[in-house]
Amino acid sequence: MGATYWFMLLGMMLVTYIPRMIPLTFLDGKELPPIVSGVLRNIPYAVLGALIFPAIIFVQEGNLLFGIIGTATAFLIAIFGGGVMSVVLGTIGVLSVYSLFFL
Repeated sequence: MGATYWFMLLGMMLVTYIPRMIPLTFLDGKELPPIVSGVLRNIPYAVLGALIFPAIIFVQEGNLLFGIIGTATAFLIAIFGGGVMSVVLGTIGVLSVYSLFFL
């Protein structure tokens, strides 16, 4: 590998490490204001929505019902208090069963 790849790898490492290191270093032991905590608590759901929404529109083989079932499942699991991993794994499970029997 040439020097360009090593510099690119080092740059990607720094860009990944710095945003994770700064909060741990400067916010260690400090209490965040409730509004900031509320926003940070909802970021995983916002990211999950941004990842799921395009998949609803461009669903597998044009089967719109597949996207609707996935959306409804994710929404229901999230409404009933499931965490991000529960939403993702539950939706994958429901859509796997659906595609096994109906596609």
